[in-house]
Amino acid sequence: MIYLDHSATTPVDPRVRDAMLPYFVESFGNPSSLHRYGQQALAAVDAARQTVADLLGAHTREIVFTGNGTEANNLALRGIAFAARARDERRNHIITTPIEHHAILRTCEQLEREFGFEITYAPVNRHGIVNPDDIARAITARTCLISVMYANNEIGALEPIAEIGKLARARGVYFHTDAVQAGGYCELNVNALAVDLMSLGAHKFHGPKGVGLLYIRNGTKILPTQTGGNQEGGRRAGTENVPYLVGLARALEIAQTERDTHNANLRENRASLVEGLLEAIPGAELTGHPTERLPGHSSFVIPGAVGDEMVFALDLAGIAASTGSACTAGSPEPSHVLAALGYAPELARGALRLTLGRENTKAETSQALRLIPATIQKIRESKSEI
Repeated sequence: MIYLDHSATTPVDPRVRDAMLPYFVESFGNPSSLHRYGQQALAAVDAARQTVADLLGAHTREIVFTGNGTEANNLALRGIAFAARARDERRNHIITTPIEHHAILRTCEQLEREFGFEITYAPVNRHGIVNPDDIARAITARTCLISVMYANNEIGALEPIAEIGKLARARGVYFHTDAVQAGGYCELNVNALAVDLMSLGAHKFHGPKGVGLLYIRNGTKILPTQTGGNQEGGRRAGTENVPYLVGLARALEIAQTERDTHNANLRENRASLVEGLLEAIPGAELTGHPTERLPGHSSFVIPGAVGDEMVFALDLAGIAASTGSACTAGSPEPSHVLAALGYAPELARGALRLTLGRENTKAETSQALRLIPATIQKIRESKSEI
């Protein structure tokens, strides 16, 4: 099998696995316990928090560990929204985009439907890029939060985060970015990006599933959404998952320190893949921005084929691919991202996402360039015979 679905999840790096193993059996204590087992566990959590803080250009007290990126997004949106309205009931307006992950969109929908918040969706262009001027025009005296993703999971487009962050700060509005897809490939310095909150998930950069984090800038008013103990400075209750926190920190450290080398290889492989597929598959169109995108990310719409059919057929041919977000796999509805970009539903149903990882070789790319066009041709021929 050739694995081309790294935007869904990545294999755990062996160096990450080795860092985690001692905390399953040998140093298994609860970080809240006062005895030596607890002290060992707490030391590991503190070290992981320091590593992450250093990589983000942050302070350790600004790092809140969570169960995953989705939880981090939920904490950011609900925590800021409820805290803002508790201080001033008029602060009930949130700005986002229509191409966000469902962890953002469905949280916004619930805040609007159940709690009376107002949501503005700033438009994106055909490449999936939001114009900061549209964000600026949407800000009102009631705006409490802007949330724009760093990199789109379906089309790989990179948003102008730093520019949005600067205008949000100038207008006195908190700015959150869902950086789950960007964590392994992009600059994460929170000061350079001018973000107040940033979400990450370890399994997108060769760490374990089931752990993430939310960066919260000092002074940001946020209401905890998970209450209980005093873990994470009282902002996220629950016994810490020590081995996974160790794994997250090690994975992020590897991803960020080796980023330039891996990104260069990914861009080269992606260029070969995109060029070859557009030439070999009649009517195929690259979605998202041609250059301002994640280095290993390629996404297409394929006329005359349906996304899930392509995924199943490619799996039989030896290639793991996807139509877009793994969270919506199997849905009969066309992608909300492609709809926001202006693609007709029939064409949007032919979405195919191929995302490379650092373990993919040039030989695998060459093999994919042989198998994918042949597989799609068979699908099209079978439809024409019906």
